[in-house]
Order: sequence, then C-alpha cells, then structure tokens
Amino acid sequence: MMPLSIFGFEAMWSPYFFSFLVLVTIAYFWLVNRAKEQTTTKQKTLFVTAIVLLYICKGSPVDLLGHLMFSAHMTQMAILYLMVPPLLIKGIPSWMFEALFRIQIIRSTFAFFTKPLIALFLFNGIFSLYHVPLIFDVVKTNMWLHAFMTIAIFIAAMMMWWPLVNDVRGFPTLSGLKKIGYIFADGVLLTPACALIIFADTPLYATYYDPAAWINALALCVPQTTLASLELSGPEMFSSMSLLHDQQLGGVLMKIIQEIVYGVMLFFIFMEWYRKERNEEHVASQSRLCGEHFFGSLRVLSITS
Repeated sequence: MMPLSIFGFEAMWSPYFFSFLVLVTIAYFWLVNRAKEQTTTKQKTLFVTAIVLLYICKGSPVDLLGHLMFSAHMTQMAILYLMVPPLLIKGIPSWMFEALFRIQIIRSTFAFFTKPLIALFLFNGIFSLYHVPLIFDVVKTNMWLHAFMTIAIFIAAMMMWWPLVNDVRGFPTLSGLKKIGYIFADGVLLTPACALIIFADTPLYATYYDPAAWINALALCVPQTTLASLELSGPEMFSSMSLLHDQQLGGVLMKIIQEIVYGVMLFFIFMEWYRKERNEEHVASQSRLCGEHFFGSLRVLSITS
C-alpha cells in the first residue's frame, strides 16, 4: 500500500485550517477573559476538545483518508456531526449565544429550526440526501458544493443537538422523558441511510470506484501540482479492503459511533434525572421535618401555657 506522505504536508495537515482554528480559539479565550460573566473551566475544556476534534476531522490525515476510503469518510461524518456540535454548545457560554440572539432575525430563525421535530427531520433529511449516490458524487467533486453541504449539515447538526443540551435563557430544553424519546427518534431516522450503505451488494459511489471521479474528488484536498506529479490508479492503492467491504464498514462504523454517542447521552440524562429526583425527595423530606418541628413546638407551647 502507498503511504499518505506522498500527498505532501499541506494535504495531510491543512496548515491554513489549523491557523484558522488557532485564531478562533484565541478569540474565544480573549472574549471569556474580558467578559464580566464567568466561564467555567469545564466549558473551556469542552470548547477546546471540540476544536481539537474539528481539526482531526477536517485538518488532519483523517480528512485525506476520507477521500481515499469510504469508511474513513463515515468516521469523519460521525465525529463531525455527532460529537463536535454538543461539545461546542456546552463549551460556548450562554452569554455569547444571548449576545448573538439579540439580532432578531438570527433569534427567530434559530428558534424555528431548533423546534424538536423540525430539527430532527432537518438534520437526518439533509444527511440522508447527501448520501444518495448521485448527489454524493456531484458534491464530492465540486469544491463549492462540498463546502456548502459540509457547513449546511453542520448547522443542521447544531440545531438537532440544541434541544438536548442548550442552557440559554428563552430557549427551552427538553425534559427527561422527552429527551429519551428524542434520542431514540434520531437513531431511527438515521438508520435507513446506514442500512442502504451496509446492505448494498455493489459499490454505490463513483468517487471511490471510478478513477476519473476519484481523482476529481481528491483534488479538493490535494494541490493540483502534487496530483499532477503522481501516478494514481484508484483508492485500492491505499487499502487492502475491497470497495464493497470498505463501503459496508463505513455504514457499520457510522451506526456504531452513533449508538455509542447516544448511549453516553442517555447515561447523562438518566444521571441528571436521578439527581433531580433525589433533590426533590431531599426538599420534601426537609419540608416534612420542618413541619413536624413546627407542630411539635406548638404542642409544647400549648402544654406549657
């Protein structure tokens, strides 16, 4: 198998994207350190984690592998849309969102598209549409369409996660039982796209089985001068798996990562629910003790008088 290093440093490590993310991180810490509102260490850690995962997905060799192997592409999608958005939402302090939502058109648009049913169908609909073979092959070979689709699905993913994890005033968060139902519905809606990929008996995407289409897709992340100097026949040069097995593995990985992420989310929901129940029981117990103490004091007073 050929090593990825033949594509050069720029294709493997995306220094421009790295610089952009560094600037975003510097701006974040500059804002939170100047603000009167407090930003917790947990929020800062979650934000940095999201930025690191974002770079791994779109700036590291994982992005290049996504053009060579469909399984890498689906792993990239799973991390980018199922892990990064909730970390960003929890990592960005509420006052930043509130400042953004002072712009009425942004607030109104966000409030509409983050309604649970709309958010669910928007994300899963765009994600599934993107993986229709005809659309996928067109998008993967056009730089502007690829950038637009990546950003569109990411925004839809942010809106999908919003009802589950946001803490912003004026934007309701789902209750415990509704959160569980929401997560299960999300898993069900994503299943058809994964099933199409897993159970297909032939390779679906020309950008992985057609050498000409594959080279055009590869040009989105590898400089033309580098590509011109290489003799490439297809993705089989970089993987020992057949195209069909690679495709099926991609669908399986997407579903497995989804189940792990949603399982972790369900765990935190149950823990939050448990703590809330314990707190309510504690408050009820304290109220009962106070009541007993109060009436006991009255009885003592009545006896002594």
